[in-house]
Amino acid sequence: MSAEAADREAATSSRPCTPPQTCWFEFLLEESLLEKHLRKPCPDPAPVQLIVQFLEQASKPSVNEQNQVQPPPDNKRNRILKLLALKVAAHLKWDLDILEKSLSVPVLNMLLNELLCISKVPPGTKHVDMDLATLPPTTAMAVLLYNRWAIRTIVQSSFPVKQAKPGPPQLSVMNQMQQEKELTENILKVLKEQAADSILVLEAALKLNKDLYVHTMRTLDLLAMEPGMVNGETESSTAGLKVKTEEMQCQVCYDLGAAYFQQGSTNSAVYENAREKFFRTKELIAEIGSLSLHCTIDEKRLAGYCQACDVLVPSSDSTSQQLTPYSQVHICLRSGNYQEVIQIFIEDNLTLSLPVQFRQSVLRELFQKAQQGNEALDEICFKVCACNTVRDILEGRTISVQFNQLFLRPNKEKIDFLLEVCSRSINLEKASESLKGNMAAFLKNVCLGLEDLQYVFMISSHELFITLLKDEERKLLVDQMRKRSPRVNLCIKPVTSFYDIPASASVNIGQLEHQLILSVDPWRIRQILIELHGMTSERQFWTVSNKDFSHAKQLFAACLELVTEFSPKLRQVMLNEMLLLDIHTHEAGTGQAGERPPSDLISRVRGYLEMRLPDIPLRQVIAEECVAFMLNWRESEYLTLQVPAFLLQSNPYVKLGQLLAATCKELPGPKESRRTAKDLWEVVVQICSVSSQHKRGNDGRVSLIKQRESTLGIMYRSELLSFIKKLREPLVLTIILSLFVKLHNVREDIVNDITAEHISIWPSSIPNLQSVDFEAVAITVKELVRYTLSINPNNHSWLIIQADIYFATNQYSAALHYYLQAGAVCSDFFNKAVPPDVYTDQVIKRMIKCCSLLNCHTQVAILCQFLREIDYKTAFKSLQEQNSHDAMDSYYDYIWDVTILEYLTYLHHKRGETDKRQIAIKAIGQTELNASNPEEVLQLAAQRRKKKFLQAMAKLYF
Repeated sequence: MSAEAADREAATSSRPCTPPQTCWFEFLLEESLLEKHLRKPCPDPAPVQLIVQFLEQASKPSVNEQNQVQPPPDNKRNRILKLLALKVAAHLKWDLDILEKSLSVPVLNMLLNELLCISKVPPGTKHVDMDLATLPPTTAMAVLLYNRWAIRTIVQSSFPVKQAKPGPPQLSVMNQMQQEKELTENILKVLKEQAADSILVLEAALKLNKDLYVHTMRTLDLLAMEPGMVNGETESSTAGLKVKTEEMQCQVCYDLGAAYFQQGSTNSAVYENAREKFFRTKELIAEIGSLSLHCTIDEKRLAGYCQACDVLVPSSDSTSQQLTPYSQVHICLRSGNYQEVIQIFIEDNLTLSLPVQFRQSVLRELFQKAQQGNEALDEICFKVCACNTVRDILEGRTISVQFNQLFLRPNKEKIDFLLEVCSRSINLEKASESLKGNMAAFLKNVCLGLEDLQYVFMISSHELFITLLKDEERKLLVDQMRKRSPRVNLCIKPVTSFYDIPASASVNIGQLEHQLILSVDPWRIRQILIELHGMTSERQFWTVSNKDFSHAKQLFAACLELVTEFSPKLRQVMLNEMLLLDIHTHEAGTGQAGERPPSDLISRVRGYLEMRLPDIPLRQVIAEECVAFMLNWRESEYLTLQVPAFLLQSNPYVKLGQLLAATCKELPGPKESRRTAKDLWEVVVQICSVSSQHKRGNDGRVSLIKQRESTLGIMYRSELLSFIKKLREPLVLTIILSLFVKLHNVREDIVNDITAEHISIWPSSIPNLQSVDFEAVAITVKELVRYTLSINPNNHSWLIIQADIYFATNQYSAALHYYLQAGAVCSDFFNKAVPPDVYTDQVIKRMIKCCSLLNCHTQVAILCQFLREIDYKTAFKSLQEQNSHDAMDSYYDYIWDVTILEYLTYLHHKRGETDKRQIAIKAIGQTELNASNPEEVLQLAAQRRKKKFLQAMAKLYF
């Protein structure tokens, strides 16, 4: 049996009768169905996937009888697989844009080397030594394709690549990725070593004056035949797909231009070559037209290259007057002619031709150079910043942080220059009143910010200032400045402040985000986004502004009009999105003032929840917003009595909303009637539960593995938290917060319980404590408290919960802050008595413990008086401490209990502290503390001291 027959038999015997999905390439190989597959409208697998699979199978190493790994065998099956890969590439017209986008460097390198091999390019022969003019057309084209790809790959490797976020670590995947990375680096190393030769080959191709041909599926089949069957057809000048000379030269010029441009970063003289190639590419595109089959140039990218070359290498016949402002600025920056940049910016304040973002990028570049140690640029930075600031003022924008930084220490030169920029940036004869008003307000604010009167008079006596401000305004301003206190030394160097600190990246990002919100011009938005993405990849900038409802409604209305006639389903999708938009519009507008939504909006929300249209995709966020909307506007009647039964089964948010509404409704009733509260408790416990499984380790031990975010409940915990953060109704938030607090307190190892309103309505135990993820519960409680306080920072119940959380986590100063804040918000900053249900004995005892652990022992003694029964034991013990960190005897005026004051007198006498004993005796001697006084007088004295003490504490801890 021949070797080929053996190969055929082995391949045939390994193929099942009905090929499974994993063996589709075998099926295509044996049944010759490749062409039929590629002719499908949407072939699956896609062509590029076929190339990868064919080459992977053809390059698999073999194992001999001694289990030794051998190179891939050169048998018929592998040769056919390589041929099939080449035929798929031929089907794609050898379009490098498509191939590079979808194939890795190693795979494409293998594919093009196979093309060289089948095109009769001798292995080991240097392409630069080959005469393209004498080669067969398909061979010459194969050489060009390889060398074009080589320099394109080198150029592409010089661009920064955004690293993909790694998924869960898998050893096999990581090994494979590392191998591919190393292989790619080795190939790039070789390509870079041969880069000069590749460029020479492509330059030689530009001298060809004949059309070339590229291999098609048919010519590849002919090459695969026995030598006697070909009849020389593939060697002729008409075999394959014709590529016109102009098309070939256009692609080669563009690729050479990109290569030269990339080299220009280290050798600026090469930019001239890049400019020549790019402009020749433009000329060839104009000759070929836009219908070229083989010439696919990204014309926007080409235009960018041409513009950059214009800036970097202006043509010899261009004068400074003919250059664009962009080019002038770039040339000045490269040559270090910064004064000319300043003059261009001042002139641009009148013409407004340069985008603000470009001017800011120039300033950032100068700042970076100055921070690298070039102190000579400090003055230039101020002048450019001043030019940009005046431009901002004229266009109605606010003064930038950079200007405030640089103008923190003004001097005569800075003010002279600022006045010059202002004068040259406005044409008083043609300027509108709004422009004049903006400039006048700016000059006035500069004056108000100056402390040295001589600088104020420099501005107020300037011709521009006199022209823009009326006499009354000028006199009022000057008088205001003269009335400043003479005791202030205006020459003292100001202390380090916020403006001495260089603007951080977050400040710059914030400024750009602000501009993004205000911008409506597509070009400006694009430029801002480019800068933002260059600074950080951590944010989604499409979420920066979510309040632009009027524009969004116009867009949705236009979409609705377009789809209504031809797609009822799309029409319903648009209506659903418009409902969500209307909900957001109301909540962000009149809803914030407490105005109820119109009845038709409520009806539309109900209609959406009850909608049962097949094939209409329902977005989860709309369901969330609709249920939250009903809860926020107290539509409990619908949620508890009218909601259809099928909704409770199919929509978890409706189920959760129904339980919350019913629990709120049943709250005033007796505890026995609160069945819904128990149901809500069980639903939330299930959501916070984890699925557990046992796993035996290598050492034989069985360990318990908990899987967070399990699907035991009606939704994930993260989804529940997201839903809660859409609620604003205080009672609903209080109920859900008290539920999570109770769930947190059920934990067996809890030391300090957290208190909350309505906590008694929940069960006091859980049958299976191990199933609850209490760590996630604790995190949820903290997030909920943070959210509720953002809704209403003056809710004393929520403030107490926040204080208890800090107390439980040993953050005693923060706990005191929130305990005091809770008392302040419900007593008009302690001018009224704090209600006893706010400052319960438990809260007071926790405040006492906080003060004790902070070594503020006198405060402990005073707080002991606040308890329903004064805790003398704790008070006396705290007063005995001698390392108190509070003001001690200055607090004696806040003590109203005579017993404590008498103990203080005794204690200071015993210690020989005569001065402090006199202070205590003086406090006892106050007539309003006389035990013979009526009870009302004694209570009034106590209340007055409580008020002053709590206000003093608030000033200390707020």
